[in-house]
Formats: sequence, C-alpha cells, structure tokens
Amino acid sequence: MKYQTFHQPGPIPLQRPVRSRPEPAVPRRPAEHPPAVTAVSPGEFRQAMAAHAAGVAIVTARPGGVPVGLTVTSFTSVSLAPPLVSFYVDHASATWPALREADCFAVNILAEDQHELAANFARKGIDRFATCPGWRAGVSGVPLLDGSIAHLVCRPHAVADIGDHVLAVGRVVATELPGGRPLLYHQATFGSFVAGQCE
Repeated sequence: MKYQTFHQPGPIPLQRPVRSRPEPAVPRRPAEHPPAVTAVSPGEFRQAMAAHAAGVAIVTARPGGVPVGLTVTSFTSVSLAPPLVSFYVDHASATWPALREADCFAVNILAEDQHELAANFARKGIDRFATCPGWRAGVSGVPLLDGSIAHLVCRPHAVADIGDHVLAVGRVVATELPGGRPLLYHQATFGSFVAGQCE
C-alpha cells in the first residue's frame, strides 16, 4: 500500500494589526429649544375665538312655572349613545341658578332671522320673555320658542366648573325639527349661512 505524502508548510509569518484611522469629528449642532410658552391676554384670546363661526341657541327652562332663558354660542353635541349635548354658562350669570334647579330644559336652535331674539336673551337685568314673540310649552312644560329651526328637550346629566364658566351637560329626551336656515355668530356679529360647493 502506498501512502500519500503531505509536505508540512513552513512557519506562517505573523501579520501586524492594521490600525484604523480615526474618523474626523463631526461638529454637533446646538440643541434646538422650543419657544417658551407664554400666557395669552384675555383680549388676544377673544380675538382668536372671534374667528370661529358658531351657531346660536337659546336655552330655556321653567323652574317653578317661571320661564327663564339665555343665549349661548357654545352649544355642541357630546355623545351619540347616550345622546348628550352641552353648553357653557358664565359663573356670573344671573339666569344659571334658576336653570340649574330645573328638572328639564330645552335648547332652541335659532333661525337666521332671529338675531334680535338672540340679542334680547343675552341682555342683563330684563324680563327676556316679556318681549319674546311667542313660545309654547313642550315636554315637561319647557318653553319652545317660535320660529326656531330645532328644539332639543333635555334632562340634566352633569355639571362641572371649568375655569370661569360652568359646563352643563344634558341628555336629550325629545326633539322637534321645524327646519330652516341657522343663525350664526362671527366676529361679534350675527349673520346667516350660505351653502356652497367645496372644490
């Protein structure tokens, strides 16, 4: 039998380690700090919010058989299930104590020609229903104002103090929809809505 002969190689020369060159330092950008939050003045806040066009409603109730009401532009929906709506009232409102005692209230969404009615229910120190063109008693006797484009009758659901206002939330128990074009409030002026096509 023949054996295959293997030749042993000579010593393997040692390789010197390759030193990597340090990468040039990249200058760091100074940290960017967000602008400091500053307080906005009441005047600036009012001007900014005046750019928001809002619907106009009058909230009415009849605690103890005496009709009361006030104009609001903060009316909005809160929840679909259950059906909840809300509005805000100034802490200084002379009407709110009576509204708060009511077992039921109505939100009357005003039509475009009811700007005088809206202004009347925003005035202080007067009998607002004395010059009201007309109203009728709805569910639980709440006043429903003639000429409004919608009525939402509500039961009190929740109340919370938010800043210098009171947040009132109601659960809708009945609605009426006479229909019509809404009254809007924008830049401290009442106006009407004109439908258009959005391109």
